Amino acid sequence: MKIILLKDVQKLGQKNEAKDVADGYARNFLFPRKLAIAATENALKKLELEREQQKELAEKELETAQATVEKLEGAEIEIRAKVDKSKNLYAGIGAQQIIKALNDKNFDLKNGRVKIEDQIKELGEKEVVIEFPHGLEAKIRVTIAPEK
Repeated sequence: MKIILLKDVQKLGQKNEAKDVADGYARNFLFPRKLAIAATENALKKLELEREQQKELAEKELETAQATVEKLEGAEIEIRAKVDKSKNLYAGIGAQQIIKALNDKNFDLKNGRVKIEDQIKELGEKEVVIEFPHGLEAKIRVTIAPEK
């Protein structure tokens, strides 16, 4: 029986794949658990339409990511932080503070894209990598300065 998977099924395939399986496996396991539907003509047409839409969406996402990477590459931001008398930071600077500083400079970023191993804990300049979908990356320079 030809089916279309609605979810990823281990050892069978991934979502939106058309597969041939035994009739009993489809009727007794896949259909009751809503893991698959029968591959009718209409279902196959709908699947093809969804694939085209996903492809267009991925292309738009790639274009947007490339434009953002070009805009961000080489950007420099400054973050002011509280320091003690010996110029040590009271608190480390993490990904969220970097994203906030970038958003304040009109870069539209979401949380979780800044790639730093650990919080920045000293004054000075540091190169930070920002990851985007499709394996794109932008390198920016972050300067940590004491608050005035």
